[in-house]
Amino acid sequence: MVEVRRLGAADAPAYREVRLAALRADPAAFITTAEEYAAQTPETVAARLTGEDSATFGAWVGGELVGILTVARETRERLLHRANVFGVAVRPAARGQGCGDALLRAGIACVAGWTGVTALHLGVTASQAAARRLYERHGFVAWGVQPDAVRVDGVTLAEVHMVREMS
Repeated sequence: MVEVRRLGAADAPAYREVRLAALRADPAAFITTAEEYAAQTPETVAARLTGEDSATFGAWVGGELVGILTVARETRERLLHRANVFGVAVRPAARGQGCGDALLRAGIACVAGWTGVTALHLGVTASQAAARRLYERHGFVAWGVQPDAVRVDGVTLAEVHMVREMS
């Protein structure tokens, strides 16, 4: 059974482990590199989990953190109607158990409680077909593709921009 809850500073070590493993296992799925993330201090990681304009959720199976997702509200005046999903990852051994679905439901519910937010955005590397299907099941639609968005080990990857209307 999957349990999802909002993460706090005390969850930083487990979160850091899952995020770093995801960055190492599938570098094409993320803009942040494993090296960049590994250089962050534990204090920085903990502070990001307690941000005022963001929320990070964790999926737990059998008492182990196996999935993560962050939603963040835009803070600039002209973008206050927008929020973003990022840093989504589920450990390979936990895939197919509903972790991604549960995390997205939690993130969407959180954003729905933010006054004035009418659109939830995300970007997914074009090569991540399973992730894109997950987002589509939760009401996200592609609105554009950015070619040459990311370069990983000399390979150029496109990014699919997706949005889910919240109103």
